[in-house]
Amino acid sequence: MAGFAPGHLAANPLPPGILGALGLGGYQLLVDVAGVGAGRLGSQMFLVVAPEPAPGVAEGGTQIALHHPRLRDERDAAAFVQLAAQLGYLRLSGYRLALDRQGLVSSVSVVNPATGAITITIPAKHPGKLFGGGANAARLLASVRGLPPAGKPPDLESPELLHQALLALALGDDALDGAQAVEVADRALALVRGGQALDPPAALEAAKRDVG
Repeated sequence: MAGFAPGHLAANPLPPGILGALGLGGYQLLVDVAGVGAGRLGSQMFLVVAPEPAPGVAEGGTQIALHHPRLRDERDAAAFVQLAAQLGYLRLSGYRLALDRQGLVSSVSVVNPATGAITITIPAKHPGKLFGGGANAARLLASVRGLPPAGKPPDLESPELLHQALLALALGDDALDGAQAVEVADRALALVRGGQALDPPAALEAAKRDVG
């Protein structure tokens, strides 16, 4: 189970060297789930990923993946947010995210710990139309959503983990924007913690009815 408290990326931002080299100073962090986020500065979009904690290994620092220097469609921005949320949810449910630094950016391998197999690799840079766009955020999101569970669901007895899981699921709902997803996740958490016997998806549906 990933040991990332809510707000991890906000508390552990990108190193100044990367910010300066890529011109990303003052970027906006759009989502932060289990140490995975989506960042934006103007037309630039990227994933922000904290490395897996490892005993005896020096902290590698928050890293950038799937850097897209020129966003042309707001639907692509939404796909980045949903991809980050889904990767965070996979991490909460048992998957590991292995980072491989390539210059100033990193590729991310999604690893099923039960088998040790790499299921999907998120590239360091968005390929763009020049390379066919085969690894764009929307296509990667579809692939990541199709992965089977790696282990047990997130611990429903932990309010922090439960809230992150609910937020990740809410952000994956195309009917909700970012602000609505946060509101629905907060309401769903209150329903579950209030003693209602609801699993996370059912709690979200109930919360959507309450909020809507």
